[in-house]
Amino acid sequence: MKKMSNIYESAANTLGIFNSPCLTKVELRVACKGISDRDALSKPDPCVILKMQSHGQWFEVDRTEVIRTCINPVFSKLFTVDFYFEEVQRLRFEVHDISSNHNGLKEADFLGGMECTLGQIVSQRKLSKSLLKHGNTAGKSSITVIAEELSGNDDYVELSFSARKLDDKDFFSKSDPFLEIFRVNDDATQQLVHRTEVVMNNLNPAWKTFKVSVNSLCSGDQDRRLKCIVWDWDSNGKHDFIGEFSSTFKEMRGAMEGRQVQWECINPKYKVKKKNYKNSGIVILNQCKIHKMHSFLDYIMGGCQIQFTVAIDFTASNGDPRNSCSLHYIHPYQPNEYLKALVAVGEICQDYDSDKMFPAFGFGARIPPEYKVSHDFAINFNEDNPECAGIQGVVEAYQSCLPKLQLYGPTNIAPIIQKVAKSASEETNTKEASQYFILLILTDGVITDMADTREAIVHASHLPMSVIIVGVGNADFSDMQMLDGDDGILRSPKGEPVLRDIVQFVPFRNFKHASPAALAKSVLAEVPNQVVDYYNGKGIKPKCMSEYESSRTLAP
Repeated sequence: MKKMSNIYESAANTLGIFNSPCLTKVELRVACKGISDRDALSKPDPCVILKMQSHGQWFEVDRTEVIRTCINPVFSKLFTVDFYFEEVQRLRFEVHDISSNHNGLKEADFLGGMECTLGQIVSQRKLSKSLLKHGNTAGKSSITVIAEELSGNDDYVELSFSARKLDDKDFFSKSDPFLEIFRVNDDATQQLVHRTEVVMNNLNPAWKTFKVSVNSLCSGDQDRRLKCIVWDWDSNGKHDFIGEFSSTFKEMRGAMEGRQVQWECINPKYKVKKKNYKNSGIVILNQCKIHKMHSFLDYIMGGCQIQFTVAIDFTASNGDPRNSCSLHYIHPYQPNEYLKALVAVGEICQDYDSDKMFPAFGFGARIPPEYKVSHDFAINFNEDNPECAGIQGVVEAYQSCLPKLQLYGPTNIAPIIQKVAKSASEETNTKEASQYFILLILTDGVITDMADTREAIVHASHLPMSVIIVGVGNADFSDMQMLDGDDGILRSPKGEPVLRDIVQFVPFRNFKHASPAALAKSVLAEVPNQVVDYYNGKGIKPKCMSEYESSRTLAP
């Protein structure tokens, strides 16, 4: 047991929970006012894209839903971001007009943007600024961002609403109802928690089930008042009020274990005016499920091992290893970029792996004895046991295999992703959180088998694995960014989207003069969330509840 407890200790230290400021999750809500459209006759269909700056480059974190024909949108989708007290985290909010026939940004019109730091939003709780377009204010348009810390309880609730006999507000057809839920804050202000989709032409709608964090729904207070409003959607953005009712999370919890909770939907004006007014319909909560969210540490401390695999690019474009200009040149005193990236990332991953044995593969070379090209050979040339002892073992195997190889091509990485996916898919049969696979691919160029790679990544997104690609050298890596998600979502050649984002791509040159820790932090930052998303999404609990977890579990 001593060995295991050391892993937890080093894991906790690497994560810094004992020595660095506590990592906090923050929920950001966005609303805009007075957005003007390029086309004065029609109102825009706005969507807000959140970008974060990393090493001087902006990358998309997430985007809100698109709200049709609206100049003062209040978005229902919120952004969840990690807040590090010790870092300046630069954010950029961009408002785009997304035309209905195309959801990407190609045809979208940029309506204005706002830059700030996460620290500014968190310290002010509510930040309102003008939207800027090419450096100038975009008319009188502004954006407001509200921040809320996710306090210890990040459990979430699944709610499924329907309604019957709603008032008909349309002359030629039936109402097109949607439901909005607001949380009433301590200062009596109302905060939109969720807006359902519109069900067209139906007085007895069943809205899609949705998930919302307990924190977002009621700030952890089960008796906090929730105000629910049913509207009849109108294409011009002026929706008709059908009725409203109030509830609490405590009352909604009555819809657990197959029971229903019902409310009369009331229009206060009709109640005063109409003599025999009963209600404007009935809203029904058909189910309320509470999901316990487990953290990365819950899984690690519950005994989940990180299985770390390395794949190294031995294609001819790296240059002859005997030549000092080669990316594979072994300098007596100075490790090359491949070794630097391998050690920086590997040293952190090895803290989470009890046997410290790492499979290491190469691709794109002709290998002895027959010198056929291989895209997934063991660099210790032992196909039955490609594992090396520790990161040091990988370094030694790399150095000793180089003189025996003929660097060749092409740069195909799908075979190695499929190889690790095979191990990960065997792991899924256990139905428990015991092994999560991380594949580190070190490559000097743009890959040749992009279609197969996309297919392999989409398949792997259903498995307990993540892929980290570090681009070595000075090639143009713009195509590789696509694997990290193009319009926010990577798709296979057949159009199937990834189930979850599992690829992180980083060019090593961005870190050439930084510490190894900076590279490791950048490529591994996503991993804890990817581990948690996978197991929580599958409803898999940590193997054994650790003391750490039982101390943070909140009683219902």
